[in-house]
Amino acid sequence: MSDPQQPAPGASAASTGDAASSSTRGVTSPQGAQPAREALRGDGLVKRFGAVTALDGVSFTLGAGEILGVLGDNGAGKSTLVKILTGYHQQTAGTLYVNGSETLLRSVDHARSLGIECVYQDLALANSLSIYHNMFLNREIVRRGPLRLLDHRRMREIAAQCLDDIGVHVPSVDLPVERLSGGQRQAIAVARAVHSNAKILLLDEPLAAMGAREAALILDLVMRLKEKGGLSIIMIMHNYAQTLDIADRIVLMQRGRVTFEQHSAQTSVAELMEIVRREYRAMRAAGGAR
Repeated sequence: MSDPQQPAPGASAASTGDAASSSTRGVTSPQGAQPAREALRGDGLVKRFGAVTALDGVSFTLGAGEILGVLGDNGAGKSTLVKILTGYHQQTAGTLYVNGSETLLRSVDHARSLGIECVYQDLALANSLSIYHNMFLNREIVRRGPLRLLDHRRMREIAAQCLDDIGVHVPSVDLPVERLSGGQRQAIAVARAVHSNAKILLLDEPLAAMGAREAALILDLVMRLKEKGGLSIIMIMHNYAQTLDIADRIVLMQRGRVTFEQHSAQTSVAELMEIVRREYRAMRAAGGAR
């Protein structure tokens, strides 16, 4: 498979009609779709697992202080991309830039040291522990002295303040996580990432299996984080309407490639669905031709 053809810098914008008639192997990236100042950028990222190519020339830019929605069905390569951005995997080819500097993320700890945090679908919370214990999981505050005892009072105070700062309301930080709703648990996982001084926050399917009320809670939280400033956010999503509602820009991934990129206000669910249908028809035609 060849890498997707990227538009040259300064190239004229492709019209929506041109985009609809072009091959889904190319990337539609109209003029002005790229942010002025970048927090994170991938250039031609490739990831192979033996004979399987999971990412095939993925390029994207996350602007400073913006929300980028990454859309795609199962098998599109979204999870592999997240693992590269968090240092869990290293790309086979291509280049990653963090705050404009070329960077090879060697490990998860290396990514965290650069301010990159991820909240995964499983949240990685200890359900039997309290909210404040989860906020400081593996980062506990200890008292001075030979015994190195946990400073529970300090951790409670900081956890409560952190949650209050981002507008997350719980009856008590002493509550065990298992007594919280799905939306509240997601909010605690996000708050923990923000408390760790994240500058780039990756949210992997943050609304998965949530009802409308809980999804609204998380979307409101993400918007509050953006308004506070100092945080750039990538949201890995399935739901087109929710993503267009909250993201500044979106990229659509299909079969390990970015096939479409646009400002959210300048596209629609109908346009995205047409691109996906066109890809599906092309796959069926290719299969019938064999």
